[in-house]
This record gives sequence, structure tokens and C-alpha cells, in this order.
Amino acid sequence: MPISAVLIVKNEAHHLRECLDTLTWADEIVVLDAGSQDETCAFAREYTDNVSVNTDWQGFGVQRQRAEALASHEWILMVDADERITPALQKSIQEAVQGGPAVFSLGRLSWCFGRFIRHSGWYPDWVARLYPKGQASYNAALVHEKLVVPDGLAVKRLSGDLLHYTYRDLRHYLEKSAHYAQAWSEQRAAQGKTATLASGFTHGLACFVKMYLLKAGFKDGKQGFLLALLSAHSTFNKYADLWIRTRTSPPHKR
Repeated sequence: MPISAVLIVKNEAHHLRECLDTLTWADEIVVLDAGSQDETCAFAREYTDNVSVNTDWQGFGVQRQRAEALASHEWILMVDADERITPALQKSIQEAVQGGPAVFSLGRLSWCFGRFIRHSGWYPDWVARLYPKGQASYNAALVHEKLVVPDGLAVKRLSGDLLHYTYRDLRHYLEKSAHYAQAWSEQRAAQGKTATLASGFTHGLACFVKMYLLKAGFKDGKQGFLLALLSAHSTFNKYADLWIRTRTSPPHKR
């Protein structure tokens, strides 16, 4: 059964070739760019003619919907530029699509700050990425979008790792975290939700305890400790941003 590998990208020139090198076996590669200012599109065209640009950014969910609509084959494999399909996972994918319609989750193994993170609640990070076109689709969330699976369509897990090269450095982590916090708080505010700084502190503390202790982040060494701290900070920032948006007043004009 033919497979369309689909990517949404923006300024991913540093990642894209290595990602697409692991997708050359796919029957089609579809790349939807959100307005890159680097060589992303040029690199993408080395692998496929199906490269489009849409700069009307309405969030990750809508962009994935647009990208999957450009695919022409029966199966969609949604991949991010900072991910790599291992040979074992490729074999599982090619075998899976020979059966009946289903949604397949891929186990993601993330590399962060110098090592693969196998604890901290990060592994295996199951993400639903392989699905029959027209039978499942992404929601329209601004951030943390999810694949909506209709009742009656089975969800199964594949063997083999999806390698995920998450953050280049600490600055990249902080920039990405700030972007997600803003999108999360905007979405929650639009839903009429509010927050307090106390709730942000509580959720941040709970995040650290869960990652470092309950999910054995200490087994990931210094990286596990750093990730638990950074995740707690990011969690607090989400609620702080929502508090600022909904509980504080704009500056008074003189």
C-alpha cells in the first residue's frame, strides 16, 4: 500500500536533509513550508517536487490538516524535521500498512543535551503518526495538536524507534518553550480559562516531582535533572502567561 510521508516545516535547513534521508523509501514525500527564510525549501526540492508554501499560520493543527490534504496516497506518515525513521521502524511501517485500516503509534526516543533520554516520562513517547487518509485527521489546536481517531478505528503500536533530536542547545529549548507557553495560554484564554500564580507554582512543582522521581529522571543523569527543572519552569510559565492575559490590567494611558 503506497505511503505519503508528510512534513510541516519552517526554517529547518539544519535538520531536513538528515530527516528526508530516512524517508526515501516512501512512495511520496510532501513538504508544506510556513515561510522559511533559510534553505529549507531548496533542500526539500532535492527529495521531492511536492513542496508547497503557506504562510497563513493558524497553528500546528491547521497546518497539519493542510499538509495531509496535499498527500495523494492512501496512507499518511506524519513526520517532523527533527525526527528520523530507523530501519527497524521502517520495516514495521511497511508491514503495518499491508493490513486493514488502523492508526499506528510510533515510539519516540529523544536525544537531548548530549544523550538519549530513556526515562523522565519521555520514553517510549508514543505518538500517533501513521494513519489512513480520510479516516483520521488532526484537530485544529494551536499547539499540542492531536490526531483525532474515530470510533471503530483501532490504534496499534509499532516496533522500532522514531529518533527525535529535540533541542540544539539551551537557547533553543527556552525559545521553543516560550513559543508553546504563549500558544497554550492564548488557546486557554480564548476558551475562557484563567489561572493564578499559585496554580502555576503547584503545577510546576508537580511536574518536577513526576519527571525526576516518579518517572525515574534521575536515571538519565545530569540531563534528567536539568530536564526536570526546565520542564517545571516551562509549566510555571504557561500558567503565568495565562494569569497575565486574564487577571492583569493593561497600562493606563495618560
